[in-house]
Amino acid sequence: MEYQVIIVGGGPSGIFAALTLQELGVDRIILFEQGKDISQRQRNISSDILCGWGGAGAYSDGKLTLSTEVGGHLGDYLDQKSFYQLLMNADKIFVDYGAPDRLFGDLTPEVEALADRARQADLELIPTRIRHIGTENCQNVLSRMHDTLSNQIEIRTGCGVEKLLAKNNKITGVKLESGEIINSQFVVAAPGRSGASWMKKEAESLSLKTKASPVDIGVRVELPATILKEITDVTYESKLVYFSKTFDDKVRTFCMNPYGEVVNEEHSGITTVNGHSHARKKSENTNFAILVSSTFTEPFDDPIAYGRYIARLANLIGGGTIVQRLGDLLDGRRSTKARIDRCLTNPTLENVTPGDLSYVFPYRHLLSIIEMLEAMDRLAPGVNSRHTLLYGVEAKFYSNRIHVSPDLETDVTNLFAIGDGAGITRGLLQASASGMIAARAITDRIK
Repeated sequence: MEYQVIIVGGGPSGIFAALTLQELGVDRIILFEQGKDISQRQRNISSDILCGWGGAGAYSDGKLTLSTEVGGHLGDYLDQKSFYQLLMNADKIFVDYGAPDRLFGDLTPEVEALADRARQADLELIPTRIRHIGTENCQNVLSRMHDTLSNQIEIRTGCGVEKLLAKNNKITGVKLESGEIINSQFVVAAPGRSGASWMKKEAESLSLKTKASPVDIGVRVELPATILKEITDVTYESKLVYFSKTFDDKVRTFCMNPYGEVVNEEHSGITTVNGHSHARKKSENTNFAILVSSTFTEPFDDPIAYGRYIARLANLIGGGTIVQRLGDLLDGRRSTKARIDRCLTNPTLENVTPGDLSYVFPYRHLLSIIEMLEAMDRLAPGVNSRHTLLYGVEAKFYSNRIHVSPDLETDVTNLFAIGDGAGITRGLLQASASGMIAARAITDRIK
């Protein structure tokens, strides 16, 4: 074989697979990344936001969540003690490459008191320890990892993989978009979020068993940082879960960004909304997502298509992202530029259209979001203010989950599927940890 290991994808899962393989003494490793090198990626170019060295994590606000309860499905393959230790090991690597030392969310009396208050408001606070890297620091950390690996393995950026190759149900290598065939004993498929559709296509081609994942649809909420200061000072990011009174749907907060900014994202021609926090640059606002989980059975079983439809509807009505004051939504009227200008919350996203989100969301989702804001207001008065801003649509398109072994090996021998693109994880730390699992399994077989 030309190589011992091919890694497809240069996001966190692929990077950590390479770092672990190299540390364990495996040689003849090549990594393909369809996007640009980290030094060439630009935030104002939509194709660079999710694709390139570092994956979607390069322009995220860099939250490492040291919890076995959120961030993916690795807990299905490991016992709790081993799982937590793996997350700690992955976290240490980030720190070694420049992530800040400080951790938020230790189980202190203040956190326990906050959890008690949340229960009184019909909310569950999931205690999590979080390391916040910061958007600008993420790129520095990922650049250092690239510098280390570029001296140890072969890296080809701007080089897409067209197809995974297998014979007699055993992986043999890959075919590049250029037509070149690269042979290898092992292949690690780590395509990330931007490669999820490619991973789905390859899974079908190789007859891999998959399971549809739910889609989370909702809004990005923005309000003055002082309203949530008591919470964010203690936990940085509060992960709150609520079950709506009317429909009993699961509703949760996600990606809370104290003193952060709201941003647009592009997904295959669809504009959605997200949020970031910087390590040093601060705004006067805090933003977070409220997401409603949607799962379908029969006859319809394509939650990703459903989420894309709602996002496209917002783009159709607003020409992109829509912003609305909560007071206007509750009064049954659209927001206008004049009403947004009078709002006590100054929006941090400029390229946005004042409008009416009730034309976008199904009644079930909209009511669940409103109920969640009412519950949060009992925990932090001011959340349910008429001056709170809602941006839509925020949607999390989780990839179809590929059936894998505890080593994250697929039904095709020596083909491993890891990270967000394989539906195994949903965040930076678990994605990184999944790369370590696959790398250790491969090393054991080689040696």
